[in-house]
Amino acid sequence: MQQKEITTQEDLFTVLDLIEAAGIPYWLDGGWGVDALCGRQTRPHRDIDIDFDATYTQQLLDLLTAHGYKITTDWRPVRIELYHPRLSYIDIHPFQVMPDGTASQADPTGGRYQFPADYFTTVTYAGRTIPAISIKGQEAFHTGYDLRETDKQDLQNLKSLSPNSN
Repeated sequence: MQQKEITTQEDLFTVLDLIEAAGIPYWLDGGWGVDALCGRQTRPHRDIDIDFDATYTQQLLDLLTAHGYKITTDWRPVRIELYHPRLSYIDIHPFQVMPDGTASQADPTGGRYQFPADYFTTVTYAGRTIPAISIKGQEAFHTGYDLRETDKQDLQNLKSLSPNSN
């Protein structure tokens, strides 16, 4: 059986439905997060990036594996990637969420990334309200690594949304 390498909007909503039904706090990130901010799908997506409250890590993993996902990359506590033959890939990122709305994430070198509260927002996409990483957060998350063509496209889309863009 050939591996599925694209996630559709239907796949996205299936995953979000699972997470929301379980009551796990999350924010849509990555390419689908940019598209949610844009209000439309702008490109094909290999995976769904989900940032979530780290206190729910085992519950989220149990939920995803019970629905047919298999872990393909385990870089805990930084990220875990899973694959589903029908839904493709999901990349989950555990965040420590603070009462003041800020959050932090483990970095691969043993430190922690710190995120201000304005990195977290909600958007309306396809008639659905979705917790997501804000434009400011997405712009910050697209730094510190060699950008792929999809990342460059995402940044162009974010620039078109930014009130400070020229």
